[in-house]
Amino acid sequence: MHTLPAARRLLAVLVVVPLLAALALWAFAWPATRTAPRDLPLGVAGPAVAAAPLEQRLAAHEGAFEIHRYADEAGARAAVQNREVYGAVVVTPQGPRLLTASAASPLVAQLLTQAVAAQAPPAGPPVTVVDVVPAPATDARGAGFGASVLPLALAGVAAGALVCLAGLRGGRAVAAVLGAAALVGLTGAALAHSWLGVITGNWWAGAGVLALTVAAVAAGVAGLHALLGTPGIGLGAALIVLLGNPFSGAAGAPQLLPEPAGLIGQWLPPGAGASLLRSVSFFDGAGAARPALVLSLWVVLGVTALVFAGRRGRVPSGIDAPAVVPAG
Repeated sequence: MHTLPAARRLLAVLVVVPLLAALALWAFAWPATRTAPRDLPLGVAGPAVAAAPLEQRLAAHEGAFEIHRYADEAGARAAVQNREVYGAVVVTPQGPRLLTASAASPLVAQLLTQAVAAQAPPAGPPVTVVDVVPAPATDARGAGFGASVLPLALAGVAAGALVCLAGLRGGRAVAAVLGAAALVGLTGAALAHSWLGVITGNWWAGAGVLALTVAAVAAGVAGLHALLGTPGIGLGAALIVLLGNPFSGAAGAPQLLPEPAGLIGQWLPPGAGASLLRSVSFFDGAGAARPALVLSLWVVLGVTALVFAGRRGRVPSGIDAPAVVPAG
C-alpha cells in the first residue's frame, strides 16, 4: 500500500492542526463576541395612540427588533406563549408592563428587561415584568439547557462513526443508527428531565426529541460516509461540532447571533434540536413544526444514503475488503 513520505505527513500535521484550531476558534468565539439582537421578534400592545411613541423608540434601534402589534395584553400574552415573539410590551395607564418568556431564553428575557427599562420615561413608574413562561427553577439561567447541545452532537457523531467503522451496511446500519439514537434519547431524558430538571413537559416527548436529534446527527454522518468514504466522517463531524454547536443559539437565541450564523444553525441538527426541545418542553409544542421537519429531513437523507450504499454492495474506504487470493 502506497503511503506518503514521512516529511509530507509531518507537513500535513503542521498545516492541518493550526487550520482546525483557527476554524474552531472562529466558529466558537466569533458568535460569542458578536451577541446582539438582530430582528428579535418583540410585541407592542395597547391603544395605538399610547403605544406609538414606545414603538418608535424601539424602532430607533435599527435592525434590533422586529415589532409586532397587538390590540391588547391578551393577544400579546398568547403570542409569547405561541413563540411568535420573545416578549411584549403592554402600554397601560399605570405604566408599561413587559411580558417575557425566560423558558425561550433567559438571556433574551434579561436583554428585553434592560432595553424596555431604558426606553421608559425617567419620571414615570418602573416597568413591571411578568414572566409568562418561566424557565425551570433548577435551570433559571439556562446554562444546563445550553450545555446539553454538545453532548447530543458528540453522541450522534460517535454513533454514526462507529456504525461506519464497524462495517455495517444497509438495513443493519439503519437499525444501529436508530437504535443507538433511541437509547441515547431515553438516557438523556432520564438525566435532563428526571434528575437535573433542565427540561420539563411530557417525559416521553422530551426523550423523543433527544432521540430524533441524535438520529439526525448519526444518520447524517453515516450517510456522508456511505457517499464519500472515510472523509465523510470528518466532514460530518466538522459540520455538527464546529458549526452546528456554536451556531445553534441554544445558550441564547438564533436572533442574537451574527448573520448568517443563526440561520445556518437552524438548518443543522444541534440548532434544530435545541429549538424543538424548547417548544416541546416549555411551550406545549408551539413552534415545533419547522425544527421537527429539519431533523426529519436529516434522518431521511442519511438513511436513504445508507440504504442506497448497502444495495450497491459498496465497501466504504477505511474498511478492509476481503482479499482475493488467486487459485494455485
